[in-house]
Parts: sequence; structure tokens; C-alpha cells
Amino acid sequence: MNNDSDEKNEFEQAMNDVTPLKDERVTPVKKKPRPVKLNLPVDDNEDDSFADMHIETGDELSFQRPGIQNRLFSDLKRGYIEPEATLDLHGMRVTEASQSMNRFLKHALKRRLRCVLVIHGKGQGSKGQQPVLKQKTNQWLRQRDEVLAFTSAPRWNGGTGATYVLLSRKWTDENY
Repeated sequence: MNNDSDEKNEFEQAMNDVTPLKDERVTPVKKKPRPVKLNLPVDDNEDDSFADMHIETGDELSFQRPGIQNRLFSDLKRGYIEPEATLDLHGMRVTEASQSMNRFLKHALKRRLRCVLVIHGKGQGSKGQQPVLKQKTNQWLRQRDEVLAFTSAPRWNGGTGATYVLLSRKWTDENY
């Protein structure tokens, strides 16, 4: 038993002048940012011209215009492109959500934002458990030429209850 204590003493002496390394590792899971309410001005002449389309909406949303590189779309899907603004549609009626989406996208385009996050929810509070706002978001975003691609957000940023939207930076006020 004396041999064990000798080894322990030798080890402690050898480690006497060693300083511990700082743990500077990054946490692998991103914290979910809280949605920020945007007080956008209400435009009386606001165009609420979203056509009602019948598009099958699965659990995950995914849309990519022709010409959008697969790598860029993959980066969007993985959450490598950080959203620069957030719109939360929770609790809104369809007409209110439609108007908010219009204002939000106009605002994002004027500020030349590349990626935005739209939180529509999973529809678990809706009648019949149907994700009404999720289906409408899927329809509305497909109709906007300035929307280059969109996909369900990664788990840490809302998962299938939120959508990352990739916007064109070439869009101008003349396009409205």
C-alpha cells in the first residue's frame, strides 16, 4: 500500500506547477432567440391580394425557386444563415396574419435583409388540430417573387412551427 501513496506523491509533485486550461468551448446547441415585436406602420392602401391556393402542407415546409443553389438552400435549412428579423403570427386570425406578413416582408426588403424568421406555430391550438397559419404561410410565401426559398427552421429556432425565409436583395420599391 505504501507503493500507491508514493505514486500519488510523485504525481502531485509533477503536477505542482501546472495551470489548468481554460474551457473555451462553444455550447453546441444554439439558444432560441425570443421574437421581437415590430411596430410596423399600418398602410391603408395595403395590398391583401394573396390568392387562396390549394397546396398540400406536410409537417416540414420546403420551397426553392429554380436557380437557387443547393448549397445555399442547404445552409438555410441547417440554420447557418442567421435570421435578421422575426415575425410571430401566434394567435392572429388569417386576415390579420396576411396583413402582418405583407408589412413584415416589405419592411425586410426595404432594409435589404437576407433571411427572416416567420413563427406560425404547429396548429395544435386550432380547431381540428389543423395548422391554419402554417398552411397559409406556405401558400403566401410561394406567391411572393422576392422570396427565393423557405424551409422549416432548425429545432433550436422553432422547428416545424417556424420557417426561415430567404429574400432577394435585388428587390426595390418599384416592384410594389
